[in-house]
Amino acid sequence: MNQKVSSISKAAFLTGLLAMAAPACAWASDWPQFRGPNSAAYLAEAQMPVAPKVEWSAELPGRGLSSPIIVGDKVYVTASSGPKQERLHVIAFSAKDGSKVWERHLRATGRTMSHGKTCVAAPTPCSDGKRVVALWSSNDLAAFDLEGNLLWVRGLTVDYANASNSLGMSSSPIIVGETVVTVIENDSESYTLGIDVTTGRNLWKMERPKAANWSSPIVWQPDAASPPVAVLQCKDGLMGVDPATGSRLWEYKDGASTMSSSVAANGVLYAASKGITAIQPAKTGGDPAQIWRSEQMNAATGSPVVMGDKVYIINSAGVLAVADAKTGERGWKLRLKGPFSGSPVGAGNLLAAVGEKGLLQIVDVTAPEGAVVGSLDLKDELAEKELILCTPSLSGGKIFVRSDRKLWKVGG
Repeated sequence: MNQKVSSISKAAFLTGLLAMAAPACAWASDWPQFRGPNSAAYLAEAQMPVAPKVEWSAELPGRGLSSPIIVGDKVYVTASSGPKQERLHVIAFSAKDGSKVWERHLRATGRTMSHGKTCVAAPTPCSDGKRVVALWSSNDLAAFDLEGNLLWVRGLTVDYANASNSLGMSSSPIIVGETVVTVIENDSESYTLGIDVTTGRNLWKMERPKAANWSSPIVWQPDAASPPVAVLQCKDGLMGVDPATGSRLWEYKDGASTMSSSVAANGVLYAASKGITAIQPAKTGGDPAQIWRSEQMNAATGSPVVMGDKVYIINSAGVLAVADAKTGERGWKLRLKGPFSGSPVGAGNLLAAVGEKGLLQIVDVTAPEGAVVGSLDLKDELAEKELILCTPSLSGGKIFVRSDRKLWKVGG
């Protein structure tokens, strides 16, 4: 059920929680959210280093498994610190040399408990090229301009007191047009919000199934002439909604993962549902048509990536598997050195995957059986028991990776 909300959140403009620092310049975004443009995790015309090496590293405070985002010549990351991870950070670095441009601090207003493997800074921030919007597991949501000035902040737990789960939240927001689509789905007060990116006000609120959900929304746009659709995912399946109003456009009701997120490519949705299920939503509404399903293409905690005419996943055993994007017919399998928590990303004919223990592997997916053509081991730069859990980000032919304590730029 949708609810129009006309008054601004009681938690908006908590300006006393902000610590100010020096500003930066605004540029157009190029890896603006979790898994990059359109959440596709793939840049068809881009490059990736085949002999990867660290160009710079920067120290980070506290903890974080959110991915970095890249907006022009800046890299933005979130973190959480303090005894209860109650101190929330947004930090901007120069993409060129890793120098810190600005850092902002907020105080968590919601619950900061989480499973030991995850943390409060789990959701990846997003940008529309003008603003950076950051969400934390404490259900605190804040927007900054690219110079680091606070635009608005929402303590969503103040508005919706029962929204949480004991393991921690991790769904990453996206910006579609003028709407920040924010998924706060859990076992209690479960909902998704459409929030005005300029003011922080609710545009719509949708009640959602009461079940823990760590998947992230994506955008589906079948062609350039069609308006973009926000796709929500939960245990029951997928739902397409109008991002401006929250109106339901279509539903796929055959279940979906609550961890791995779906991906859209070439007008098709590759749903993280009983493995991978390729579906075709109708432009005029109605139930989506199923094209194919492969239960063996199970992406575990990571998400699939479509590169050209192939779909790739990394399963729970660390095996990279491929299927034909049109038919679902399975192809080669390549065992990588894992384990993996984050998702693979691709550029051109190369795929990058970062294991929990710090090994970055570059795979040429055009090789007859797939081939690891480059690697970089970051384990010596990790603290004891520190893991890399994030999905890497791509920009300018470089790979950006973060752990709790460090951010790396990898070139070649």
